[in-house]
This record gives sequence, structure tokens and C-alpha cells, in this order.
Amino acid sequence: MDYFQMTAPCGLDCFNCDFFLAHENQEAMSVVKKISEEYRIPVEILLCNGCRNHNGQIPVQKLMLGEAHRCAAYECSQSKGLKFCSDCDQFPCDNLHPYADKAGTVPHNTKVFNLCLIKKMGLEKWAASKAAQVRKVYFTKPWTLTGK
Repeated sequence: MDYFQMTAPCGLDCFNCDFFLAHENQEAMSVVKKISEEYRIPVEILLCNGCRNHNGQIPVQKLMLGEAHRCAAYECSQSKGLKFCSDCDQFPCDNLHPYADKAGTVPHNTKVFNLCLIKKMGLEKWAASKAAQVRKVYFTKPWTLTGK
């Protein structure tokens, strides 16, 4: 797995996303098919090869926001020649702002945490040993002040 190619500049772990995993994983494909039916979006539009492989414009984004739309964090990192947003002297910026909207269904509020972990642990170690845990905790564990 090319973890660099499959980690968005903003820190999202594309390699753990059902829309990517569905290419080869039936359980992930079941999730994608359910979303396809619920939102009436064709499965082939939901399937994704990662932000970097789509030049910052994943297929469902094209459908919902139009051909000209590009992810602001992706565009900014590319214009500055940065691998990750955390390499920028303006990190964190509003391109990484957390939002309550869809927080229970999409992992976008994990971006800054992931970027900090990538910087601390290194991309390969984070990808192999921590990224899936961050996503799992985000979606399944109750929030607590104790960290347990």
C-alpha cells in the first residue's frame, strides 16, 4: 500500500475509507450500496481511489459540487508544494476547520489529529498502527474527559 498516495494532504486516511475499500472488500461494498440506495447516487460515483489519485476532486464531489470544484485543502497544499497541510507555516488553518455537520458519518473532524500524529510518528507508522484506531474511536467510542 502506498500510504502517501492514499493519505490526503489534510490527513484523511483514504486507505481506511469504505468508498476505497469497496473495490475489493464485500463488507465495505455493502456499506457503499446502502449509501447509494439511500442517497440515490450510483455506486460507481461513490467509489473512490483517494484524494491524491483524483487530484483533489473525488467523484461524488464532482457530482454534488460541479466539475470546477476542488478541495480547498488539496488546492492549497498543491499550490505551496506541500505533502501535508501540517508542513505549512500557517497550520492549522480554516481549510481544516472542524464542523458538526455530518460529524457522525464522515471522518473530517479527525484531520488535525491525524496530521499531528503523522508528524509525531511518521506516515508509515501512523498508517500501519494508528490510523484505523483513530477512525474506530471517532465513530464508536463515547467522548470522555479521562481519555479511556
